[in-house]
Amino acid sequence: MNEENLKESLVKIVKEKSLLTNVQRVLTSGKTSTYYIDAKMTTLDPKGAALTARLILDVLQSYDIDAIGGYTLGADPIVSTVAAFSAETERPLPAFIVRKEPKKHGERKMIEGPFQKGWKVAVVDDVVTSGGSTLKACQAVEEEGGEVVLTLTLVDRLEGGRENLEKKGYEFVSLLTRDDLLGKD
Repeated sequence: MNEENLKESLVKIVKEKSLLTNVQRVLTSGKTSTYYIDAKMTTLDPKGAALTARLILDVLQSYDIDAIGGYTLGADPIVSTVAAFSAETERPLPAFIVRKEPKKHGERKMIEGPFQKGWKVAVVDDVVTSGGSTLKACQAVEEEGGEVVLTLTLVDRLEGGRENLEKKGYEFVSLLTRDDLLGKD
């Protein structure tokens, strides 16, 4: 299946499994919206997870990275599936998860998984509105000595997230946008 077909299939699954319209929902950003994207319904679905991972691996071919990770919980299923699918490629990518707060016992880590200082990484999230969660993950990576090469999302709500991330110097790629799901306003 080529990239265009993969994207069309992913749009169909996101619309079917994750998109709620004509609702009132408060988003992580604090904004209220008349539509909601419960992306985990796609990223935890076998076919949705596979399509997401394949499209992300296609994007990542152009980047020199050592790992993929992101802020819990939106990134968790995505980075795990990408890591698993990457095992079948010439460039396996370990996954890591950025916690909301440091672990209170053991090593008190902020980043879980085989993250290493000096690694170049892609930071991913399921849905970007303002980019706040992605920025927190980027900050944690940099505080631990990593370099963020790319930020990436399944769906960009087109509400300033791209601009906020790019203003901080991060390259941003989205697999889908609000317009792919709802049409252009």
